[in-house]
Amino acid sequence: MSRWKYFFKRLLLSVPVLFFVMTFIFVLLRMGPVDPVAARLGPEASGADAARMRERLGLNDPLWEQYQDFVWDFLTLDLGQSWVIYGDMDVVEILSFAGPPTLWLGFWAILLPLFIGIPLGFYAGLRPNSGGDYVASVSGILWQAMPNFWLSIILLAILRQTKGGGWLGFDWYTFGPEIRSITGTPDLSFFSGAGIDWSMLASDIKLILPPALVLGSASMAAELRIGRTAVLETINSNYIETAKAKGLTNRVIVWKHVFRNALIPLVPVITNEAFLLIGGSVIVESIFNINGLGRIFFLATIQGDLPLAGALLFIFTVIIILLNILQDLLYTIIDPRVGYEQ
Repeated sequence: MSRWKYFFKRLLLSVPVLFFVMTFIFVLLRMGPVDPVAARLGPEASGADAARMRERLGLNDPLWEQYQDFVWDFLTLDLGQSWVIYGDMDVVEILSFAGPPTLWLGFWAILLPLFIGIPLGFYAGLRPNSGGDYVASVSGILWQAMPNFWLSIILLAILRQTKGGGWLGFDWYTFGPEIRSITGTPDLSFFSGAGIDWSMLASDIKLILPPALVLGSASMAAELRIGRTAVLETINSNYIETAKAKGLTNRVIVWKHVFRNALIPLVPVITNEAFLLIGGSVIVESIFNINGLGRIFFLATIQGDLPLAGALLFIFTVIIILLNILQDLLYTIIDPRVGYEQ
C-alpha cells in the first residue's frame, strides 16, 4: 500500500469519529441542560419572543431535519453564531482573531521542549550515571510533577517581583524589549507589507515565553526522559557494536545511527503535545489573560454558550485526527521498516 492510499484510508476511518463528535454536540445542544431559547433571550423572555426565537433557530422542525442541517453546516464550516459571549457573532469570525494567539502560544510551547528537552535527554543518555545525567533526570521528574496552574501562578509571582529590580537581579519588564505587563494577548502585528518589525516581534516573543514555558513543561520533561531511555537502548544495540567493529567514528555512530533511531519513540510524544496544548491552553490562557481559543472555550462552557463551545470542540477534534495521521506518516519517514500493510 502506497503512502497516499494509506493516507486516504486513514481519512476514511476518521469519518465515523467526526460523525460521533457532531452527534454528541447536537445532542448536547438540543437535549442538554441549557435551553437554547433561554440562552439567547434570558430566562425572563415572554412567550411570543420565545416562540419567534424557536422558529428562528429551527427548533420547531423535525429532529431528523435539525440533525441533517446541523451536520451539513459543520461539514461546510458554517459553525453558527455565539449566543452569549460575543452576541450573534459568527464563530468563523471569532476564530479569525482568537486563533492566531493560540497558534502563537502553541508554536513556542512545542518549540521550547524540542530545543531543551530532547538535547538534554540525548546528553543524559550519552553520559549515563554522570553528574549531568543525575541533574537532568531529577530536574525532568520535578518539572513534570508541577501542575500547569500552580506553575503559572508561581512564575507570574516571581516575574512580578522583579519589577524595578528584584532579588533575581534583573527587571523582566525592561530586560530586552520593554513591556508594560507580563500578561495579555500578543499583538501579532509585527508583519506588514513593509516587512517585519523586529522590535514588535521581540516584544511578542517575550510576552509569550512564560506561558509557553508553562504549557510545554510536561512535554519538555517527557521528551527528556524518553530521549534518555531511547539513547541508552540504542547505544546498547547489536548494530551499534557492529558499527564500532567496522571502525566507524563515534561522531558518525552518534549522528547517523543513535540519534535517528532514538527519535522513533519521541514521534508520538511530540505529536501528542498538541493534545496537551488543547487542554492546557484552557488553563494557561485564562491565568495569563490571553484571549485565545482555550480561554474562549472555557468561558463558553461556564456561561452556556454551547454553539461556540461545540464549534471549538469540533475544531479541536479535526486537529487531533489530522495530527494522528501526520504521526503515522512521520513514522515511515524516520523508520523505513514501518509499512502500510495494516
